[in-house]
Amino acid sequence: MIRFCIRHRRLVLLGWLALVAALVAGAAWNPAPVAGEFALPGSESGRAAELLGPAPAEPPGTLVVSAPAGVESPAARQAVDGLLTRMNEVPGVRAETSYARVSPDGTVGTIPIDYPDETAARELAEVRDGFEAGAVTAELAGDDFADFTPGGLTEGVGLVAAAVILLYAFRSLLASALPIAIGVVGVVSGTSLLALLGHLVATPDFAVYLTIMLGLGVGIDYALLIVTRFRTGLHEGQDVETAAGTAMRTAGRSVLFAGVTVIVTGAGIVFLGPGLGGGIAVAAGCGVLMVMLASLTLLPALLTVIGHRIDRFSLPARTGGEPWSARWSRAVQRRPWTAGLLATALLAGLALPALDLRTGWSDASDRPVTDTTRRAHDLLAGAFGPGAGAPLVLASDRPLGAAVERARATPGVAGVTPLGERAALVVPATAQQDEATAGLLRRLRAELPEPVLVTGSTAAAVDFADHAADRLPWTVGAVLLASLALLMAVFRSVAVPVKAILVNLLSIGAAYGVVVAVFQWDVLGLGTSGPIDAWVPMMLFVITFGLSVDYEVFLVSRIREEYRNGLGNSAAVAAGLAGTARVITAAAAIMFCVFAAFGAFDDRALRVMGVGLAAGVLVDATIVRMVLVPAAMEVLGDRNWWFPGLSFARLTPERDVS
Repeated sequence: MIRFCIRHRRLVLLGWLALVAALVAGAAWNPAPVAGEFALPGSESGRAAELLGPAPAEPPGTLVVSAPAGVESPAARQAVDGLLTRMNEVPGVRAETSYARVSPDGTVGTIPIDYPDETAARELAEVRDGFEAGAVTAELAGDDFADFTPGGLTEGVGLVAAAVILLYAFRSLLASALPIAIGVVGVVSGTSLLALLGHLVATPDFAVYLTIMLGLGVGIDYALLIVTRFRTGLHEGQDVETAAGTAMRTAGRSVLFAGVTVIVTGAGIVFLGPGLGGGIAVAAGCGVLMVMLASLTLLPALLTVIGHRIDRFSLPARTGGEPWSARWSRAVQRRPWTAGLLATALLAGLALPALDLRTGWSDASDRPVTDTTRRAHDLLAGAFGPGAGAPLVLASDRPLGAAVERARATPGVAGVTPLGERAALVVPATAQQDEATAGLLRRLRAELPEPVLVTGSTAAAVDFADHAADRLPWTVGAVLLASLALLMAVFRSVAVPVKAILVNLLSIGAAYGVVVAVFQWDVLGLGTSGPIDAWVPMMLFVITFGLSVDYEVFLVSRIREEYRNGLGNSAAVAAGLAGTARVITAAAAIMFCVFAAFGAFDDRALRVMGVGLAAGVLVDATIVRMVLVPAAMEVLGDRNWWFPGLSFARLTPERDVS
C-alpha cells in the first residue's frame, strides 16, 4: 500500500478528490435525519410513557410574555396582539391569540406557537428581536430558538491556533500547511460519511461536532508526526521516495495503531445502548477513520509530489546545543521516585473533585442570560415555580385513587393536578437540575403503590443518568482490556502497557476533576453550576483514554527503537524523549487549542466535552509524558521490556511503530 501511494501518487490524489466529492454530494443529496430524542427501553419512565400512550403533539415553541402591569392589561394586550399578528405572517406559523397559562399574580403569560421547521423558527426569532413595547417583554422558549455558535467559527479558531503552532514547530509554511490540509480533508469526508451512516444508526444533533472536534484534533497530529519523520529523512540525505517510505513504515505505523486504538476505545460508548451510544460512537469513529486514512494514503502521495520543496518559504532555523527535553529527562531520571510521587500527588489533587461527580441533563438554565430561551426559562420559573417547566407524571393502568393525595403530601411537591383517573401531573418545588428533584422522584417511586409509575422529562433524565452510571464500569473494563491487548502486541512488553494504563487513568481522573470543578462547582463564577450531562463522563473516558494511548505510542515506540539500537534503558528513555518531545508538545498544543475552542460553544454538553478533553490532553502531554513516564521507566529499568516466553512472542513478531 505504501509503495502504491508513493509510485502512483497522482492516481491517489485523483482518487481522494473523487472520494471526497462523492461523499459530499451524497450527504448533500440525501442527508440522514437527526434523532432528537433517544428512548431508554425497560426504564420506569419508558414503561410509564408506553402506558400513557401517544400524547397529542405539543407545539414546539412558546411565547412567554411579561408585563408588570399585568399581561391582560389593555396596553400589554395591544402590544402582544401586534406581535402575534406579525408572527402569524410567517409561512406555516400558527400562534394562539389567547394565553394558555397566566401566573397567579397576572404578570407572566404563555402562548403556544406551532411552526413547521427551523427556517420558520429563525424568522420568528427575528420578529421577536424587533419587538419593543415599553415595559412589556416577550421571550421565546424552545430549543430551536436557542443561540448557537455560527457554524465554522469554532473550527476556524482551532485551525488558526493550529496554523500558528505548526509554523512555530516546522518553521516552514509548506510543511505547516500539510497537516491542516489533511485535517480538513479528513473532517469534510468524515462529516459527510456521518451524514450517510445516519440512515443506518440514529445520531444525535450534536454528533457532527464530535466528528469535527476529534477529526481536526487527531488528524493534524497524525499528519504532523509523519511530516516530521519525512523531513528528518530528507535532512539525513535520503531521496524523496525513500524518505516517504521510511516515514510511513515508522511514523505511519504509529498513526495506524493510534487511530485504530482511538476508534476501538471510542466504540466503548456503545455500552450505553444502541440508541444514543451507537450514534455517538459512529460520530467519533467517522472523524478519526477518515483523517487516519488520509494520513496513511493521501499524505504520502502529497509528500512525494512536493519532495524537497517542503522546506521552501522557511523561517530561520533555531540553533542551540542539546535539546531541553534530553536535559529534562535526565533530571527526572536522577530522582525518579521523588518526581513520580510529586506528579502522582498533583494528578490526585486535580482528580479529587471527580468524587463529587453528579450526572443529569442540560436545560435552558445552562444557557447564557443573553439567550432568549434562558430568559424565558427564568420568567417561567419565577412565575410558576422552579419545577413548573419539567413536571413529573404519574401513570397507572388503574385509577390512581389515594396515590394522588399521597403524592400531594410528599415533601418537595409544590402541587398535583389530576389528568383523568389514571394520570396526574406532579410539580416539584425545586428545579429540574436540582439534586432534591431527583431525590423527590426516587421518594415517589419508593412510597407510591406498585402499579403507579413516574415519568416525565425529569424522570427520563434521571433514568438515563442511572443507566449510564451502571454501564460505565463495563465500558471502562472493555476499553482497558482492549488497550492492554493492543499495547502488548505492539510493544512486546508487559510492564509498558500496564504502566500506560495506570498513568492514563490518572490523567483521565484529572480531566474529570477539572470538569466537575468548572461546570458543577462553578469555581470560575461563570454561572455554569449544574450536573454533567449523563453521556459525557463515558464519552470523555473513552476518547481521553484513546488519545492518551496515542501519546504513549509516539513516545514509547521511539524509546523502544533506541533501546533496540543498543542504548541502555536510561539512555534510551532520554534519547526517545529528546526525539519526540517537540512533536508531542506541538501535537498536544494543537489538540488543546482545538478542544478548548469548543469550550466556547453554546451547547453546555459540548462545552464540557471540549474543556474536559483539553484538560486531559494538557495534563497528559505535560505531567504524564514529561514526568511520570520517564520516572516510571527509570524505576523499572530493563524490566520495561520483559515479555513472556518465546512461544507467546511468536504470536506478536517484532515491528517498529515509531
